[in-house]
Amino acid sequence: MAYGWNATAYQILNPGIDHWFSPDEPGVVGYTRRGNVMLAAGEPACAPESLARVAAAFEKFASVNGCRVCYVCAGERMRGLFVGSPRHATVAIGAQPIWNPQEWPKLVQSRPSLRAQLNRSRNKGVQVLELPPEQGRANPELESVLNQWLGARALPPLHFLTEPVMLQGEVRDRTLLVARREGAVMAFLVASPIAARRGYLIEQVARSRHAPNGTAELLIDAAMRRFADAGSAYATLGLVALATRAGEELARNPLWLRAMMRLARAHANRFYNFRGLERFRAKMLPDRWEPVYAISNERRFSISTLYAIGGAFAGMSPWVALGIGGVKAVREELRRMARLVYTPVRRNFSQVPHATDQ
Repeated sequence: MAYGWNATAYQILNPGIDHWFSPDEPGVVGYTRRGNVMLAAGEPACAPESLARVAAAFEKFASVNGCRVCYVCAGERMRGLFVGSPRHATVAIGAQPIWNPQEWPKLVQSRPSLRAQLNRSRNKGVQVLELPPEQGRANPELESVLNQWLGARALPPLHFLTEPVMLQGEVRDRTLLVARREGAVMAFLVASPIAARRGYLIEQVARSRHAPNGTAELLIDAAMRRFADAGSAYATLGLVALATRAGEELARNPLWLRAMMRLARAHANRFYNFRGLERFRAKMLPDRWEPVYAISNERRFSISTLYAIGGAFAGMSPWVALGIGGVKAVREELRRMARLVYTPVRRNFSQVPHATDQ
């Protein structure tokens, strides 16, 4: 809470994250290990003037344990630290949208389409209430909504910096908002503090399949207004992988990585909706987009490091995760085709005269 500057700062307290503490000065790194790569969640939480020393000590710790390091979802401050370093390689992985919550009410007033979405959910009787985050740990209604939300995804639940069960970790400083309609939970939002920037990361917005249109926007609106009341001037909805708003930074990536990213953005939306996620955030007119990086302590960013990042998010081999997603996609496609065939047959059958109709 004293030194958390990166958007992922509080996420290092999520389940599944290990911690390394600097032996010489206040500093902590949240990380997970995949093979011989230690993947840091963002950057070290420490005083700005200590960042270089704490990072060097963490990399020494990793080396002693036979690993190299990759800082995943690092920001401009970490990138600036390693500019010109022959022992570090930096690649852009996307961008995160940034708002000033103090300006949010004006933004809503200037955006008729956003107001329409908010009114659509309000007119359906959706109300947003704040819940003490401790009460979200074993709340069966929230668990049901989360399971419905995760069940609608093609891939298995992601982990590391997209951990879906963050309410099972540290929650005392988090914000939990719940959208209800006629007493039933329709959706919920979890936000985490970025204390050193007087900001917040909206970490999760989960919706049930019964949530009216505009429910997610209503939760975000309520969160932004609470952030503003708390004096916050910085809020983000987190990383959008491969976001076009990071186009200039993405263009500096190695050729092989640019090709893989173009391929993923063009053909992998069945597994992860890159374009839809960016459109949803962009329609709320963020003030700016900040590039987000992966920085590894190797001369050139390698495919094996990219594979380790994929494994950390998937919680398994990326190939296995894609295989599971592919099977699920095929199953859903077969169900869709069956519905298309079954509906006309049922309609035609209902038009056949029965003996009792004569």
